[in-house]
Amino acid sequence: MATHAAKRERMVAQVEAMYAETAAETGLSAMSSAVRAALGKVERHRLVPAQEVSLAYGNYPLSIGAGQTISQPYIVALSTDLIGPHAGQVVLEVGTGSGYQAAILAEIVARVYSIEVVPELGRGAAEGLAGLGYTNVEVRVGDGYAGWSEKAPFDAIVVTAAAPNVPSALIDQLKPGGRMVIPVGERWGAQDLLLVSKHADGRLERKSVLPVRFVPLVHGA
Repeated sequence: MATHAAKRERMVAQVEAMYAETAAETGLSAMSSAVRAALGKVERHRLVPAQEVSLAYGNYPLSIGAGQTISQPYIVALSTDLIGPHAGQVVLEVGTGSGYQAAILAEIVARVYSIEVVPELGRGAAEGLAGLGYTNVEVRVGDGYAGWSEKAPFDAIVVTAAAPNVPSALIDQLKPGGRMVIPVGERWGAQDLLLVSKHADGRLERKSVLPVRFVPLVHGA
């Protein structure tokens, strides 16, 4: 029986293959070395429900309860690469879920702040990330549409659920020169993964990267 490490390496190879297949759309033909290393290290099987552990390293989304999912590893890798993360940065994640995207980011950047609207998921992700030794991730339960103004501005923002449009609070909390990745579209309609770049003068540039299907970004109470 393959070990988790062997399954993880197979998953990384599958993600690499998808980069090559989608290069014409995304402009990225291969994972960056930083993202590849993170994908090969993070123990995804420890951030999924017990009943999903055997499927943890498949290159597809999984249910994590409360009507939410953990994203396909390819999408996690692509979203991370699109923001161009590097050491020293502070990144906001909207939609913690199980904590997997936060863990990938935490392997690369200095600090990750992550917001989850579902209390039990937020608590579970915080415990799981702490159990894996990620001391540079802070999770809070709240409304992702509002961002996390006390910790702003951010070098980059990764949103892991689909909004009908880009929330203005997140644009305001993105540093000039920063990048945001966010799926935009209706729950049952077409969605696009957008890369939003904020120029030094505050001007925004939006690029549609790939058609996607995400759970909706839910407003907090």
